[in-house]
Amino acid sequence: MSINTPLGDTLGGFLDNLLVGKSALSRWKKIDVSRCYSKVGADLSDYDVDAKLRRLEGLLPPEIWKRARKLISKSPWTTKLTILMSLDAYMDAQIAPGTIDMDSVAAIVAGHNINFNHQYENRIQYVEEPDYMDSLLALTGLDTDHAGCVSDALGIRGPIYTVGAACASGNTALRCAIDELRYHDVEMAIVVGAVLDFSPVELHAMALMGAITFQSFNDDPEQACRPYDTAREGFVPAHGGGAMVLETLASAKKRGARIYAEILGVEAGSDANHLPQPSEDGQARVMKKLLDKCGIAPEQIDYINAHATSTPLGDLTELRSIKRVFGDHAYKLKLNATKSMLGHTCWAAPVVETIASVLQMRAGKLHPSINIANLDPEVDLDICRGTTAVDWPVKMLMKNSFGFGGINCVSILARYED
Repeated sequence: MSINTPLGDTLGGFLDNLLVGKSALSRWKKIDVSRCYSKVGADLSDYDVDAKLRRLEGLLPPEIWKRARKLISKSPWTTKLTILMSLDAYMDAQIAPGTIDMDSVAAIVAGHNINFNHQYENRIQYVEEPDYMDSLLALTGLDTDHAGCVSDALGIRGPIYTVGAACASGNTALRCAIDELRYHDVEMAIVVGAVLDFSPVELHAMALMGAITFQSFNDDPEQACRPYDTAREGFVPAHGGGAMVLETLASAKKRGARIYAEILGVEAGSDANHLPQPSEDGQARVMKKLLDKCGIAPEQIDYINAHATSTPLGDLTELRSIKRVFGDHAYKLKLNATKSMLGHTCWAAPVVETIASVLQMRAGKLHPSINIANLDPEVDLDICRGTTAVDWPVKMLMKNSFGFGGINCVSILARYED
């Protein structure tokens, strides 16, 4: 696994900051939000790409590092981060050269319209002077360039593609990776939750829709994302991404790989409604379908990493669907809201938050859900409210993700038992 958020670009640092309840939110630094209603987000725009690349020299096989350096020198900002996260995940997977047939490795990038700001800036440049645009925009502006760069850097020769499912993209990509492993002779798949490069246009459009916070917290950004609190008013857009290496058990055992967790299943469904109106029926249906498909009783789930975006309707809809599916056991579960610290990393959120969930499972501790000054009276489940971590053994967890367009996708992961 690998991670890159304002709370850290290493797994250990990321977990440590989650467990102490640190907020990643601030005012946007390099996005021109002077004409936007919303001014806050989790910002990675000052991330030192060159310093990170230098740290990787000597840790990666020389031919991979050289290819990555060349690719990064010519790529847009968010594509650079995609390449770096794939390199980190490759190293974390401890893949020795020659141990994996790269014809049987897939790369799947979760997200769509990823390079929003790169496109926006080039359109401005086109108006000012067309010949000074990025001469490679016809390539670098495409989402598929992310997958192509991962393939190029790591020498992957199996299937590569992108998957777009709004804020459920990461879980949908995970589902595709499982299909590649099960049905298409793939031994290994890397799933990258790409960092969404917001432009002022998208930020303002989301504010006009009423989807993101802008009324109360522009001058107090760390408090802006507050799932389950009565003052929540919309999600907080965030930079952040991650990558996971999935592998068949046979392949992992053959090369003595470290196994973080076992993926038991991923299921998806939709609400037959393109508007951003979360559906209790749709969410409950997918959760129940997944439990049934995996042959898992609701009582076997110990923890749910909630979608919990800090929207007035979304937070309660998800809790209602959980109570419908889990019945009395819902009151024995623990839930938490990673977005309370990170904000909403959108297309990458299921990947980022699955990594957070697996790290918590292995640590036996759950991070707090912060910024809940006044708990919504309808919230009667244990959502780890507070500022300190909670000791909680987790053998099996559920990760919920729900996207604009009525897209629902849910996964279940378990502690790996050899």
